[in-house]
Amino acid sequence: MEIILIPGFWLDGSSWDEVVPVLEEAGHRAHAVTLPGMESKGADRSGITLRDNADAVVKLIDALDPADAIVLVGHSGGGAAAQAAADARADRVARVVYVDTCPLNDGTAVNEDLPAVGGEVPLPDWSFFDDESLVDLDEGTRATFRERAIPTPVHVARDPQRLFDERRHGIPVTVIACEFPSTTLREWLRREEPMLRELAKARDLTCVDLPTGHWPQFTRPHDLAQTILSSIGPT
Repeated sequence: MEIILIPGFWLDGSSWDEVVPVLEEAGHRAHAVTLPGMESKGADRSGITLRDNADAVVKLIDALDPADAIVLVGHSGGGAAAQAAADARADRVARVVYVDTCPLNDGTAVNEDLPAVGGEVPLPDWSFFDDESLVDLDEGTRATFRERAIPTPVHVARDPQRLFDERRHGIPVTVIACEFPSTTLREWLRREEPMLRELAKARDLTCVDLPTGHWPQFTRPHDLAQTILSSIGPT
């Protein structure tokens, strides 16, 4: 199986380095994506859009053997690119796995509140995040994360998601809940929370728990890999 790993904000493909070997040892092929504008801290990313991210993932899907099953794994803000790519290639994607995030409603943005400077969004001070986001992220890991962090293009954070193909609702979805338990997510779905309208349309939805903060690829990478493997089944 082809597993495309899409990083969240401030991260490149190397953020999956401790996850990839576990997936490949299980017999899958893992593709850790570096999204447009995230090639380096010095890259010009001011004009990069959310659609550019989706198109980059679609390009990778199109380059893979049509006979191979494809799983998209999107962490945090990378979930929007996974969702849009699945919408664009609903006939190719076997499952979408959202890591501590959920699919966006059409017309909504990932996060319009993140402070931007000169067309990009630098990693904010840790005080910007909720305590739940920082669980298990010790001082050493925080320092390493901040040193490697690459600013996210402002349009990626603020552009509205655009969805077109209703067949996306038939693609199986897994949500890996980290900051809050999956029972909370299920309760929000039961209450028909507006922010989960798109998720509620998934006809095959699995919610699993991986208790930690918002960056399980750093705090529990092996467990994250195993959870991904459990969600997609055998090769």
